[in-house]
Amino acid sequence: MARAPRVELDSPLPETVDGRQIRAVAFQASRLEYVDKTLRSVGLTAAGSRALVVGSGRGLLARGLAGVGFDVVAIDPSASATAIAREAGEREAGERERFAVRYETAPPEELGVAAAAFDLVYYADTFEVTPALDPVLAEGARALAPDGVLVYDTVNRTLVSRLIYLIAFQRLPMTRIMPPGRYAAERLRTPAEMTEALRRHELRNQDICDFKPRDPRSLVKATMDRRRGRITDEEIPPIVDFVLAPDTRPQVTYLGYARKA
Repeated sequence: MARAPRVELDSPLPETVDGRQIRAVAFQASRLEYVDKTLRSVGLTAAGSRALVVGSGRGLLARGLAGVGFDVVAIDPSASATAIAREAGEREAGERERFAVRYETAPPEELGVAAAAFDLVYYADTFEVTPALDPVLAEGARALAPDGVLVYDTVNRTLVSRLIYLIAFQRLPMTRIMPPGRYAAERLRTPAEMTEALRRHELRNQDICDFKPRDPRSLVKATMDRRRGRITDEEIPPIVDFVLAPDTRPQVTYLGYARKA
């Protein structure tokens, strides 16, 4: 019988299965597409603008935003993830991008950044693992410039999302990519709950957009193949093929953006 892979978040070891990084590579194209759509909607240009990524993990999204012109600060609560992100930035980026991304370690409730300093604040891999959302949103509202935009992606609380995030990703041996307890039902929030939470911090939610695999069976296949070592993290995106679905009701993951009221 094949030995079960080691599931560990923010591990530099290539043989470990890191669910955070799996989500990051799978979501990357949809995240950047949604940011581009949002920037055009609000009339914001990346060139000359500053972006803050909270929950930046290994820095993939931060480097993507730097690639379209943003000056980026990438913050993650994990020192290990920050170290991996810095190494990846030095290894993959040219001089311009290397200086366009600054990687820091801090909890989302205490980011340690200046007030009203960022035109774009993006929350990734944060809301769905945060038990107390209000202190996190208070920091985001404080960091956001008056005319800026706060973009986020998170996980809805539905029967389907519970089956995927609470059972498949955390408990089933064939598809587990997260440590137990990473996700809990009370930390999965509906769009209505997110809208209300943002409102409490004078942030007006202006959009909800479903995003999902083009074929859900591909997510199962990619997850199982990654656990078995048949594919790498970098081979996951074309298999899963996440797409924006603005006209459908989110059953699992969704994106949104808000502006100061």
